[in-house]
Amino acid sequence: MAQQKKIAVLVSGGGTNLQALIDAQGRGELGNGKITLVIASKPGVYALERAANAGIEGRVLARKDFDSIAAYSKALADEMTAAGIDLVVLAGFLTIIDEQVYEAFPNKIINVHPALIPSFCGKGFYGLHVHEAALEKGVKVSGATVHIVTPECDAGPIILQKAVAVKQDDTPEVLQRRIMEEAEWKILPEAVKLFCEDRITVEDNRVFIRE
Repeated sequence: MAQQKKIAVLVSGGGTNLQALIDAQGRGELGNGKITLVIASKPGVYALERAANAGIEGRVLARKDFDSIAAYSKALADEMTAAGIDLVVLAGFLTIIDEQVYEAFPNKIINVHPALIPSFCGKGFYGLHVHEAALEKGVKVSGATVHIVTPECDAGPIILQKAVAVKQDDTPEVLQRRIMEEAEWKILPEAVKLFCEDRITVEDNRVFIRE
């Protein structure tokens, strides 16, 4: 049996994607992976309660306690390295980090984005802004993307994508919910499982998945 992989989930808010991962873990769907640490970028967020309810260690590393992005990034990288983390999942983590984290965990940080990259991604495209932009453009399908995180925003190699139909009477909130339920909460645990089973390789900014 391969060594179990330790997963850290970084959060800044309610933690709906964290909950999807916790639920998947409960169903035995994270393969060889186990969530061993949840780190929040501010105290008192509901995601920490979700971690506590699941018996997962939660820590607060508050951005406001550090005078620079560099100091914060170093503390974050050191904390996860000390905890023996193999995979880092950004689940609604809205705090800017620098190359120190990427260098400590090369090709080992993944994020879920609520659109089909390269559409509606990059600077400023987060939360409801993504869905507002999609509806404004009149797209007929949107969806979610799980990708490896690199220093350039939303530009890392794509692991999985899932399309979701856009309906004519959708509001940003309704579309956001549908994409979460039908795409994000399905492909994020799936990508984690692929990683933890050592089935992902990255070459020339592309992800190849071993069957």
